[in-house]
Amino acid sequence: MKSILFAMTSKPAISAIIMKKKIKNIRNFSIVAHIDHGKSTLADRLIQLTGGLSEREMSEQVLDSMDIEKERGITIKAQTVRLEYIAHDGQTYILNLIDTPGHVDFAYEVNRSLAACEGSLLVVDAAQGVEAQTLANVYQAIEVDHEIVPVLNKIDLPAAEPERVKAQIEDVIGLDASEAVEISAKTGLGIEDVLEAIVTKLPPPEGDIDAPLKAMLVDSWYDAYLGVVVLVRVIDGIIKKGQKVRMMATSATYDLDRVGVFTPKLVQKDELGPGEIGFFTASIKEVADTNVGDTITDAKTPCDEALTGFRPAQPVVFCGLFPVDANDFEDLRAAMGRLRLNDASFSYEMETSAALGFGFRCGFLGLLHLEIIQERLSREFNLDLIATAPSVVYEMKMNNGDEIKLHNPADMPEVTKISEIREPWIKATILTPDEHLGSILKLCQDRRGIQTNLTYVGSRAMVEYDIPLNEVVFDFYDRLKSISRGYASFDYSLDNYREGDLVRLNVLVNAEPVDALSMLVHRGVAEARGRIMCEKLKELIPNHLFKIPIQAAIGGKVIARETISALRKDVTAKCYGGDVSRKRKLLDKQKAGKKKMRQFGKVEIPQEAFIKALKMSD
Repeated sequence: MKSILFAMTSKPAISAIIMKKKIKNIRNFSIVAHIDHGKSTLADRLIQLTGGLSEREMSEQVLDSMDIEKERGITIKAQTVRLEYIAHDGQTYILNLIDTPGHVDFAYEVNRSLAACEGSLLVVDAAQGVEAQTLANVYQAIEVDHEIVPVLNKIDLPAAEPERVKAQIEDVIGLDASEAVEISAKTGLGIEDVLEAIVTKLPPPEGDIDAPLKAMLVDSWYDAYLGVVVLVRVIDGIIKKGQKVRMMATSATYDLDRVGVFTPKLVQKDELGPGEIGFFTASIKEVADTNVGDTITDAKTPCDEALTGFRPAQPVVFCGLFPVDANDFEDLRAAMGRLRLNDASFSYEMETSAALGFGFRCGFLGLLHLEIIQERLSREFNLDLIATAPSVVYEMKMNNGDEIKLHNPADMPEVTKISEIREPWIKATILTPDEHLGSILKLCQDRRGIQTNLTYVGSRAMVEYDIPLNEVVFDFYDRLKSISRGYASFDYSLDNYREGDLVRLNVLVNAEPVDALSMLVHRGVAEARGRIMCEKLKELIPNHLFKIPIQAAIGGKVIARETISALRKDVTAKCYGGDVSRKRKLLDKQKAGKKKMRQFGKVEIPQEAFIKALKMSD
């Protein structure tokens, strides 16, 4: 009887000892790098070498699950995978890897992924060296006290210069790169050394198995079969199947249906302990019910205080999306709802336009995010869309003391009621080869940029600018790539709001304002922008049977004008000889007809005209 009693009491104690031993062999790490430096390819090799997937199940960029990610060769969603590795010391380690995006628009994905880890692999291209996003992502990792292991990728390239890049990492970032791991993720060279560096150099997580459950909600997405899948990092305690948990931000309680991990296949487990990263499902219907960064605790024995969490993603670019065919509006509404299920950073609300009918005003994290959402709507839901001019959020102080935020230039109040308009500014970091520096400085100057710093990283210049976000959202990135022949890299972070001399530029076609082409611009460039817009529309709008004036105006003042001539029929062709007054009479009759036509005629602006007119070129 005593022995049975002893066995009963010691079982939890034994499992606690096993769990504590297990924590020492867990490594949670993220891969951070600039775009196209080989993060996803390195993740593939790590999965392959640790046997996460068989040779038959492997594919290129296995963690990039969306077609659009594979086609563009970019990571959009951070993905998690749990790997098991038997190290040289004979012990089995559990490695939780989070592959993060490299593009500036998805920095919020990087931010929350890093919060779930203790260390990072910093991947740098051995030929290209340190780039703008390398800096941005590594600084984020340093901010959350990560142990960082530098990895030099693509050392098999003829242009690779590992020693130069190591010196660059030490000079620019200030990390010791003398023991940087040299690899080729494509061929698999040096991958074993990366795994050894992970288990020897990165710290294990800390956590108390006996404390009440405390877990961080890292991500969530909608699955057609399981409902909302919630990705969690357990800090203290145990999370298990059948447990009743509470979300501390919303106070909602749920019973857990299943608990498990991704290997990258979905594998169910009975429980997850401190330091582990896994998922649970609990019949949650909406992704909106799960706040990223929220603290999950046991409903009966909650933890004392919530985790600090992190700021929600704030949309910085807004634009209107309208269906080409008005009958597709309900399909567009349904498609937006489905996209919102898997992308909590995408926001939308209904709006109407005199020119384009019913549509939605959408908020995005940047232009790439806008482009990807548009492409997904047209590809996955077969919708033809017109996008209005992208604009940023302006702050307006009214004469009566009220402060309002303006998302759509067409909704701007009367100028007489506004005392101050403030626009968002960004801190931009550009790395470029020396020969392109002059033209890049001119581009930034033309966009109202204020230079704050200029340093050299070897033969490359690193220039820092404060620039209004309004000047960047149109085609700044395209122009930068074009003038630097693709060699310049660009990263930015939102800084603050500053007062600006801004005016609303309206475009009128046949004396009718086209609200889809309205934009807020700086007074100094308004005339040039208006002229370019009128010239472009003149080329893009086809000739009608009547004369069409195209005007750019600020308030009631027209600042630029172009005229599309009418399609004309030669009404005097039947007159051969005779009195000139007969010809004159026919021409006057035609003129009166054209005037009436212009008064009642509707100008058809083709969809391509909207898209091309909004792509500003200098």
